[in-house]
Amino acid sequence: MNNSSIFAREGYPFMAYAAGLTALLTVAAVRISPVFFIPAALSLLLTLFVFYFFRNPERVTPADVTAVIAPADGVVIVSERVPETPLGVEALKISIFMSVFSVHVNRAPFDGKVIDTFHHAGKFFDARDGRASCENERNGIILEIAGGVRIAFVQIAGLVARRIISYPLVGDMLVRGERYGLIRFGSRVDVYLPVDVSPLVRLGDKTVAGETILARIV
Repeated sequence: MNNSSIFAREGYPFMAYAAGLTALLTVAAVRISPVFFIPAALSLLLTLFVFYFFRNPERVTPADVTAVIAPADGVVIVSERVPETPLGVEALKISIFMSVFSVHVNRAPFDGKVIDTFHHAGKFFDARDGRASCENERNGIILEIAGGVRIAFVQIAGLVARRIISYPLVGDMLVRGERYGLIRFGSRVDVYLPVDVSPLVRLGDKTVAGETILARIV
């Protein structure tokens, strides 16, 4: 996903629609009736939010080749070892919750080769709900890194999010910190690491996609 624009390209249709609606209502307010100024003002606020939501800031990824980087902006809501995982074995699970005010562009947490992807249709519980990881709509990637070690990261739709976008295909090589997808309007990303890895973040910590170090694999 190579996009250096200040806005995520996935948001272009929404941005165009919102801006167009605002322009039409503004013209109506000027030429037809001042009563249209109220909906025009509300539409302008919506337009500003849509542009804000789809912002796509540049990030500086740490040079540390052992660092697992946060795939999402947000808050750490889970950091624990769990028995059932997409890897098929016990793993360290770190979950990041994204509110509607977070940057929603997702970034690869580590260098490696995509060896599997999966998508599960599901429900839309609040992304902070413990059931979200296994019951919500979700899209996952399993990455093979140096030494044959495997990690997984899963985009999960939330209560408001209804569209998961993920570009990598099996066989693709991902680079730590590069953009790989997006979830629209509030969601969560789960990262699964080898069970012997120690987390470097705690519950409640804020993360910055492409910059915050979640753990190190040595």
